[in-house]
Amino acid sequence: MLLLLLLLLLAPLFLRPPGAGGAQTPNATSEGCQIIHPPWEGGIRYRGLTRDQVKAINFLPVDYEIEYVCRGEREVVGPKVRKCLANGSWTDMDTPSRCVNRTPHSERRAVYIGALFPMSGGWPGGQACQPAVEMALEDVNSRRDILPDYELKLIHHDSKCDPGQATKYLYELLYNDPIKIILMPGCSSVSTLVAEAARMWNLIVLSYGSSSPALSNRQRFPTFFRTHPSATLHNPTRVKLFEKWGWKKIATIQQTTEVFTSTLDDLEERVKEAGIEITFRQSFFSDPAVPVKNLKRQDARIIVGLFYETEARKVFCEVYKERLFGKKYVWFLIGWYADNWFKIYDPSINCTVDEMTEAVEGHITTEIVMLNPANTRSISNMTSQEFVEKLTKRLKRHPEETGGFQEAPLAYDAIWALALALNKTSGGGGHSGVRLEDFNYNNQTITDQIYRAMNSSSFEGVSGHVVFDASGSRMAWTLIEQLQGGSYKKIGYYDSTKDDLSWSKTDKWIGGSPPADQTLVIKTFRFLSQKLFISVSVLSSLGIVLAVVCLSFNIYNSHVRYIQNSQPNLNNLTAVGCSLALAAVFPLGLDGYHIGRNQFPFVCQARLWLLGLGFSLGYGSMFTKIWWVHTVFTKKEEKKEWRKTLEPWKLYATVGLLVGMDVLTLAIWQIVDPLHRTIETFAKEEPKEDIDVSILPQLEHCSSRKMNTWLGIFYGYKGLLLLLGIFLAYETKSVSTEKINDHRAVGMAIYNVAVLCLITAPVTMILSSQQDAAFAFASLAIVFSSYITLVVLFVPKMRRLITRGEWQSEAQDTMKTGSSTNNNEEEKSRLLEKENRELEKIIAEKEERVSELRHQLQSRQQLRSRRHPPTPPDPSGGLPRGPPEPPDRLSCDGSRVHLLYK
Repeated sequence: MLLLLLLLLLAPLFLRPPGAGGAQTPNATSEGCQIIHPPWEGGIRYRGLTRDQVKAINFLPVDYEIEYVCRGEREVVGPKVRKCLANGSWTDMDTPSRCVNRTPHSERRAVYIGALFPMSGGWPGGQACQPAVEMALEDVNSRRDILPDYELKLIHHDSKCDPGQATKYLYELLYNDPIKIILMPGCSSVSTLVAEAARMWNLIVLSYGSSSPALSNRQRFPTFFRTHPSATLHNPTRVKLFEKWGWKKIATIQQTTEVFTSTLDDLEERVKEAGIEITFRQSFFSDPAVPVKNLKRQDARIIVGLFYETEARKVFCEVYKERLFGKKYVWFLIGWYADNWFKIYDPSINCTVDEMTEAVEGHITTEIVMLNPANTRSISNMTSQEFVEKLTKRLKRHPEETGGFQEAPLAYDAIWALALALNKTSGGGGHSGVRLEDFNYNNQTITDQIYRAMNSSSFEGVSGHVVFDASGSRMAWTLIEQLQGGSYKKIGYYDSTKDDLSWSKTDKWIGGSPPADQTLVIKTFRFLSQKLFISVSVLSSLGIVLAVVCLSFNIYNSHVRYIQNSQPNLNNLTAVGCSLALAAVFPLGLDGYHIGRNQFPFVCQARLWLLGLGFSLGYGSMFTKIWWVHTVFTKKEEKKEWRKTLEPWKLYATVGLLVGMDVLTLAIWQIVDPLHRTIETFAKEEPKEDIDVSILPQLEHCSSRKMNTWLGIFYGYKGLLLLLGIFLAYETKSVSTEKINDHRAVGMAIYNVAVLCLITAPVTMILSSQQDAAFAFASLAIVFSSYITLVVLFVPKMRRLITRGEWQSEAQDTMKTGSSTNNNEEEKSRLLEKENRELEKIIAEKEERVSELRHQLQSRQQLRSRRHPPTPPDPSGGLPRGPPEPPDRLSCDGSRVHLLYK
């Protein structure tokens, strides 16, 4: 009854539809494995099941394990443990399990392994790896199914992780008997030396602790294998973590050795493919003080450190001194240091244990998975946990204080990989093989067979599944750990072959979250003061109103002679120009506070065109007036006819020419090199709060590719025009003409505009980085020059017409008074000019008359001299006799001529 109940309970797990198959190759299902029958003279131990229960079922569940046992003096050859896989098959079904008679120990032939264990130095991995190798040799030699006719023996030396020391011991291994069938170096620098020499001796090299990427070069190291994966296997994990935490900028510091240089070169290629930048790369040989200071100076935040354990203590002592740790920083280190490496006493540093513990807190390590996390049984019939317990008993010190404890499973599996390869070479797997005792350093045939057997290795070890890639490197998962509270905690695994990141979400950060890869830079735009912009806009608006009033006044009173004599059309252009210039103040004050990036180019063009056209119309019309006055009145004789008549179209044509030149220049500028939005960046500013951010002020400008060239052309042309206007205004300050009766006011306006423009233009260029000051100078110069121009030109006219009541047209004024200009200053000036011309004519006539009289007197004197020769002087001293002297000079007074004598 109890048996029936047990079968009912086990039925959902074990009962499956039966399938065809034999004893050693059972059929598989998708939910379990068909039961396997024991070999001849042997049995199978079904864990948790009785013999009757085994007879009652045909299938076993996934992950169920069976163990082979043999009777008497026989031992199992082949896998001792098999596991049901998820695909419904048992592990290692290609290798049969059988029972064979034990071979006496004394009849087995010795095969020697030459090993170099670094018991000290940069990586003292031999402290744990040597006991692991010795333990593996005991386990292999105790197996009768592997190398039943041979016994593996070890000859080893301490390389101290020093290539020089390793060279000495390599010589002893090669030139001293017995012959070694394989070499097993430890650290990368020693492996590089050994692997390069081994090819000359037809030796296979199998390393348990070398991670240098350079060793993956098959042309340089053709016989090299390693159970320790290449250091480049860390790099995909690092890149994956950079992407996970959103870091785009990293820095590196490395010890100057080949292993770390080649690892860093590989990392640089991988991060470049991922869009990540190595902003700063530092290296050192023995003293990391300066490189660490440089990292601090360059604001490095995410730092990858590649160095041996002894140098790591030096680095982090300097890190503590430079305060390059805490919530703002993350360090990525190699994971094969001892767990308490930062607590080990080191006389080469002057930092305490507490200081070192504080400096290393929170750093991330990536290391190859060197211990099978599944804790399943390996080919040695041990689980990974059983291996650790067994190895710990053999060590002389605590595992945390023992170098290479993490790599010990790799050293253990290295012996098993060698044993299985030699077993396959010697025919231990049931195939005909070679005699291993026939190997020598000239026998390449055996070396080639060992190489092929090693290259095809695939088994479950205590470190996980052991398999080599084409370059002889181990393929494995990567373990990610973080130092939390002084001890390492597992936070994830990464399988680079499948790009699979398994995350435990146990990472902890000092600041509560992963830090930024750089000081968080907050870009802030410097916008124009709104109070200033509104104030100037109000002034500009009032100015535009004033310009419209002046323009309306001028148009309405255009029939008045006083207005007509001031060339009202040119004054109208001046008013329009001032309005355009004042309107330019509005786009001049618009920035990113009011408009978007897409509208900015249009605002830039509006500034340029309004200012350009406003200046051309406003200043150009005034310049035309003053130029005409100077042209007509500075040369008296040549321009007399010009003074009588003034053709307005010539004035308009001059203004049109000036405006046309500006329009042409601005059009070419806009087409060839249009204005666009540019950003000026200033020095970073640190906020007062203790937060990891910096303020990066920026300022928007309107600019073009050749802005200086265009400004040079524009300012040069306008500057010459302003200087010429000042000169003409000065030259004509005393001229009075009725044709342009306000030219003195025009001169004053030109002085005002020229001075303001010549001062403001260079000042605004100098202050371009100060938005408020630059806008204030430019806008107020526009406002003041426009205001003064409008007031000087139009207010006197308004005052005259209002106070004198001169609102009638010329015809109405003539009918009432008979003369429209008798009381005008212009008429008086005209009459005076006419009188002056008449007087000049009279004077010219009198001068001609005086010349004729002088000529007549001289003729008479000559005639008198011929008739009356001069009388000799009187000896008595009396007065000479003769005619009187001629007059000395003549002068005219009205119509009379006076002769003056001496």
